[in-house]
Amino acid sequence: MSLKDILVRPLESFEESRYQTLMNEHHYLGSLPKIGESIRYAATLDGEWVALLSFSSAALKCSVRDQWIGWDFRHQYDRLHLVTNNSRFLILPDWHLPNLASRVLSLCHQRLPCDWQERFGHPLLLLETFVDPDRFQGTIYKAANWVFLGYTKGFQRVRNGYGKSPRNPKMTFILPLQRNAQRILSQPFLDETHSHGGSNMMLAAEQMHSLPDFFRSITDPRRSQGCRHRLSTILSIAAAATLCGARGYKAIADWAKNLGPKARERLGCRSKDKRRVVPSESAIRNLLVRVDPQELDNALRRWNEIHASQDETLAIDGKTMCNAIDGDGRQIHIMSVVGHRTRTCHTQKK
Repeated sequence: MSLKDILVRPLESFEESRYQTLMNEHHYLGSLPKIGESIRYAATLDGEWVALLSFSSAALKCSVRDQWIGWDFRHQYDRLHLVTNNSRFLILPDWHLPNLASRVLSLCHQRLPCDWQERFGHPLLLLETFVDPDRFQGTIYKAANWVFLGYTKGFQRVRNGYGKSPRNPKMTFILPLQRNAQRILSQPFLDETHSHGGSNMMLAAEQMHSLPDFFRSITDPRRSQGCRHRLSTILSIAAAATLCGARGYKAIADWAKNLGPKARERLGCRSKDKRRVVPSESAIRNLLVRVDPQELDNALRRWNEIHASQDETLAIDGKTMCNAIDGDGRQIHIMSVVGHRTRTCHTQKK
């Protein structure tokens, strides 16, 4: 028996239940549901499973990783798809052989970028993993040339955000998949090869908190009877969701549903039974189709004047509005000025 005969391959759908069962039986953290973009692997020797691995969506926040990359927090969310987390690594019982773990990890490194590109349509630049120092020392990752960055702060993800007190900080390891990975992840804007979908950005707490103030003077086209959500709240949610990459009423509503309690408070959401409630998709749509577009544009422009000062370069972009005809029967064209750094639309003109 030779370690050279080990093969690593992605799991087939019919093998998922066996994978989950073995993880629950033998991994101290148990099984893990698929989180976002995820690939699970089995390492085999003469047809027998010897190890199991999973690679899932990267951690939303990790201070030592973020400092190493050097990316701006506003664009961090737009680049997380280029990072994946080795969320599980299990050597099955009776297969704890010398150098087996390093061999399996090396084989994963060789095929993971191609598998990821084929399955999800974009490249990977960085691998990360977190090791519990009370149980392990990260020897496998050190032997495979992963870089130890330091310890996490120990705050655990909970249903409504993060826990209030730190618990059990983890060792953080990373492995760049190409030499210029750090430079690509930290550059002001991504090229087409590494961008994925629409542009996304994160808003600072101060930016979210200030949004409702700019919409309070806008005329409310709704009848006062039956209005459950303030106009300033709905418009703030719509503007913030759009800045963070949401496109369309359903995407805006889904973005709002995923907001944590603090974000809902900053955007002025009303309280009901001690919880902050977000407007529904229909409430968002009904207001946006009726609000005065010029008043809305003026309010957004005032907000941009304060919060878009970090844009050192601007781009001018023109678009023809589909199925939009003016009074003279001509198609409507919109000219916009967009910041390269924040990707924020500063102004537009018909």
